[in-house]
Order: sequence, then C-alpha cells, then structure tokens
Amino acid sequence: MKIATWNVNSIKARLEPALAWLKAADPDVVALQEIKTVDEGFPREAFESLGYNCTVHGQKSYNGVAILSKRPVEDVTPRLHGDDADDHARYLEAVITGDHGTVRVASIYAPNGNPFPGPKFDYKLAWLERLRRHAQKLLADEEPVVLMGDYNIIPEDKDADRPKAWLKDALFQPQSKAALRRIENLGYTDAYRALHPEGGHYTFWDYFGSWERNNGIRIDHLLLSPQALDRLTKAGIDKEVRGASEKPSDHVPVWVELSI
Repeated sequence: MKIATWNVNSIKARLEPALAWLKAADPDVVALQEIKTVDEGFPREAFESLGYNCTVHGQKSYNGVAILSKRPVEDVTPRLHGDDADDHARYLEAVITGDHGTVRVASIYAPNGNPFPGPKFDYKLAWLERLRRHAQKLLADEEPVVLMGDYNIIPEDKDADRPKAWLKDALFQPQSKAALRRIENLGYTDAYRALHPEGGHYTFWDYFGSWERNNGIRIDHLLLSPQALDRLTKAGIDKEVRGASEKPSDHVPVWVELSI
C-alpha cells in the first residue's frame, strides 16, 4: 500500500497539480493538509472520478485536513482530543483496509508557532503534547499506525539547507524538536529518515526564490508505529512536483510503501 502526505496550500488553488500528481504517482492513501475550505467546498467529484473516497475535516480560509483513499475507510475521527476550546481543523484519523490487514492513518497539520516567542508558539507546544498523548494511546492497540503530515518542525541541522537562517524560527527551536522526539521516543519512527539517513532532502521551499537555490527544509513527516515500521519497504519525496506547475504548493508529497 502506497501512503502519502501533502500540504497542498489550498486544494482549490492546487486542484489541477493535485490531480496530475495522483494520476502519475497512483497512491492508495493520501493525507492532505491546509486544504483551506469547509467540508462542503471540497472538490470531491474530481477525486472520486479517480477512484478515491474522500474524508474531510475542513475550515474556512485556512487549516483543514483530508484523507483520500482507494480502499475502504472506517472509524473516522476528526479533531485532536484534549482541548474542547480548540476549533482549528488540524487532525483527521481513519482506519484503511488493505489486502493484508488494516492501517490507522492520521492527517496532521501542526501549528506553525510563529512569531517566536509568544502565544502562538505556546499553542504549538501544547498541541504537540496533545498529539503525543494521543499517539501513546494508539500504541496500546498494537496495530500499524501512520501519523503523517506537516509537523512544522525541522528535526535536525541536516534537514535544512541553511540551518542558521532558522535559529529564530519556531520550526527550529529546541522545544519544537524535543516535542517531535518525545513522540518518536514512544516507539514511532521517522519513515523517510529510517531509509534515507543522509541530509539534503527537503519537502518545503518558500515562494521567494528558495526553490531555485534549493534552499529547502524537511518539515513533512510520516511517523510509523513499530507494527507499521515492520512493513515499511520504500519511502520517497516527489520533489519534482514543486517545479511542475505554474502555481505549485510550497510543499511536495512525501510517501511510503507498506506491505499491507
């Protein structure tokens, strides 16, 4: 089963590039972030025409997550528990049935946290702690789990072309990196890093000339439970998507293949 994640930075603005990539890459499951539309505005018919079931947790103008799947989708859970006052559409979870079992997947759009320091950074850390607690609960079922999406965290220096440029950014603060490590220390593994330990691989380039200079960062991650890691066969970044459209997202798809 090929499982991918992609922050599309507005599904309506990026519909044609998204459809083109889906036709070429043919993933079984896709987690989308920053769809920037309410549920009713999501272009379901376009994706359904390619054979995808659409599960959406949207929000007007910003945030929003979705899961597309060519396989049956069950046990859909929107929102991240732990703060009833948080109305941001940043989390969507579902169980997907494959040929050889099931996998629980989540589409994650973690808070950016800028400006740092400040209340937005405090919210980022609190949200990531809620995610950690939920991730810990999921391990109790001993099932394959893929927690994927835009974590808005640069894990290490080698995940940025110019690490020093990010020293004052929320994405690169020690607290942010520690929050990601705490999730991994539960027993989750960064799938791409597991198969590609070297640096220089990025998933995001801003719109201000970074793509042309390859001044990128790696902030989109797929974290696998031990049961999912046992089934990992491949992982990749579809970097070419960034230059394939006149109006691309500033992120590119990241994917894994699991024997499920």
